[in-house]
Amino acid sequence: MAELVADLRAETADLAGMVEDLDAAAWDLPTPAAGWAVRDQISHLAWFDDAATRSLTDPEGFRVARDALFSRGAGVIDDLAAGARGLSPRELLGWFGTARTRMIGELAGTDARLRVPWYGPDMSAASSATARLMETWAHGQDVADALGIVRVPTARLRHVASLGVRALPYGFAVRGLALPADPVRVELTLPDGAPWAAGPPGAQDVVRGPALDFCLLVTQRCHLDDTRLEAAGATATSWLKIAQAFAGPPGKGRRPGYSPALARRSE
Repeated sequence: MAELVADLRAETADLAGMVEDLDAAAWDLPTPAAGWAVRDQISHLAWFDDAATRSLTDPEGFRVARDALFSRGAGVIDDLAAGARGLSPRELLGWFGTARTRMIGELAGTDARLRVPWYGPDMSAASSATARLMETWAHGQDVADALGIVRVPTARLRHVASLGVRALPYGFAVRGLALPADPVRVELTLPDGAPWAAGPPGAQDVVRGPALDFCLLVTQRCHLDDTRLEAAGATATSWLKIAQAFAGPPGKGRRPGYSPALARRSE
């Protein structure tokens, strides 16, 4: 948990560094997420940071609030973003800073093995921390794309990759698809050239490629056609088409030919 919390703090600092000195107009710049501006990415993170804190400190209250949220229908996430658009940049930064500090404080003092509720299956507190890091990185990519910032990938991608691999069954289940019986091995190269792998070494189904590509794909920040990922086996191939590392319904994904983070790699 200490390592996760330290990396979550570092990912938070990177995002804060992109937005803390923005002028008012920049907060309203559109991001690649349709209908969402920079401000919406930050309010989304702040709202779910508060929710994560509640899942840790008041799990039954969280479940009641979660059911109420689900009852509002498929457009509720956009509704939450729209509801925060009256906040000023200073108010948004204050909310995000307070919510993030409170959540990290709770995570730091929690047993990594504690089971907590979320918007998908219950998970460990360690997985909750990993999920918040993944969300911070993914929404941070949206902000970076909107601002024209080229981010330097870090070894923290291993957390996003790990969550993406563990979410394989969820990607099938949330679409009402049967989980294939064949296991999948994932072998990635981290930004510093170090190898990273997950899944049984003897698996016939294998995904290989750069960690950045895999992480952008499982967070639905790029289209599969724009990656350098290679898949061997029917299960691995079908999984990459539906992979998602986040809870909730399948996202719309990104159109082919649009991924600034991958396009700039070859510049």
